[in-house]
Amino acid sequence: MTFVVLAKWIAQPGQASSVARAIANLVEPSRAEPGCRIYQPHRDLDDRGVFLIYEQYADRAAYEAHCASEHFRRWATQQGIPLLEKRARGFYEPFDKIG
Repeated sequence: MTFVVLAKWIAQPGQASSVARAIANLVEPSRAEPGCRIYQPHRDLDDRGVFLIYEQYADRAAYEAHCASEHFRRWATQQGIPLLEKRARGFYEPFDKIG
């Protein structure tokens, strides 16, 4: 089962560049994880302190491995998240038909 995460990070005033740097440092090692299918950060066009990260994993266990990784600890837990005003995550699974 594919496991999808939409993570929204809103930087504290004056911290957008530092948050962007933390996210940028997460991209390459996250994409190299065996269970990661897509790791794509986005930045709001009108408010440069708002970030949306679209993540797709093979399953929930692969996402949990991502959260336990050294690069997540370093760049998200220690560098990015402390600079956020707000953080929200949604968890999804794809579907093909209504019902």
